[in-house]
Amino acid sequence: MKIGLFIPCYIDQFYPEVGIASFKLLKSLGCDVEYPEAQTCCGQPMANTGMEKEAIPVYEHFVDTFQEFDYTVAPSGSCVYHVRHHYDVLDQDVEVKKIRENTLDIGTFLLEVLKVKTLDSRFPHRVGIHQSCHGLRGLHMARPSELMIPPYSQWRTLLDMVEGIEIVPLNRPDECCGFGGTFSINEEAVSVKMGQDRIKDHLQHKAEFIVAGDMSCLMHMQGIIRREKWNIQVKHIVEILAGV
Repeated sequence: MKIGLFIPCYIDQFYPEVGIASFKLLKSLGCDVEYPEAQTCCGQPMANTGMEKEAIPVYEHFVDTFQEFDYTVAPSGSCVYHVRHHYDVLDQDVEVKKIRENTLDIGTFLLEVLKVKTLDSRFPHRVGIHQSCHGLRGLHMARPSELMIPPYSQWRTLLDMVEGIEIVPLNRPDECCGFGGTFSINEEAVSVKMGQDRIKDHLQHKAEFIVAGDMSCLMHMQGIIRREKWNIQVKHIVEILAGV
């Protein structure tokens, strides 16, 4: 099984340690993983600003770059959702269908493909899990509160394998952080207020870290935390699972 590791733009530019942790985690679990250097953006920012026609060449480049792999794995539910659901504007040939079906968030890949049961990781801290919107409602990585089904969370399942970790309850476990990509630019005041409310829920329950599977959400909250000088940190869940 050959794995292509896709690293989103903001991780590549601002949080490369998350990309490195993703690679190390997959290698530690015995994966034949490669980071194809020809990769670029998945095209989501352009599409979200109404320029999907201009993003088509980016989509096609993504398909060409990752076509040789059995799975494309990324530490970002947002980018994975875009590939799986918005590449429907391309001609649905065999290659495109394969990419859409086999592009997975790393959390889903660990549980549903690798069937991971144990991890060699320790993180003796109190953490609150932020369920990012695309992963939650788009990729069904956790139960949204509006559905009357038994609760589940892929990230919680994986974090429960980490020694010493304490996962705190939250009043609103599936609330948006307010980032929303270009929403945070077009509706700055609303975005900041939503982020403040999301962080305060974690602070109220004395979490030391806000953890999530999307660095974009964590980046947004990290900016607010720094401005407010609040005593809490953010961390991508993959860094914890990889033990780095």
